[in-house]
Amino acid sequence: MEAARGAGVRMALLKESSPSCGSLRVYDGRFVGARVPGQGVTAALLRRAGIRVFGEDQVPEAAACLRALEGAAR
Repeated sequence: MEAARGAGVRMALLKESSPSCGSLRVYDGRFVGARVPGQGVTAALLRRAGIRVFGEDQVPEAAACLRALEGAAR
């Protein structure tokens, strides 16, 4: 979190299904390849800090968010 804040991060594109980075679903921990709805620890931490979080299957949404952030910065 310190690194993200220090770098001025306002959005993140993370690996979906990861126990840490999943933004919509995470690995359920049973070693059977199952995924459950939810968010990983890092994704939740970033969101609580006000950082927009997207999974790799949300690239168009992330790109739109980036364009909006860039437009707001001008």
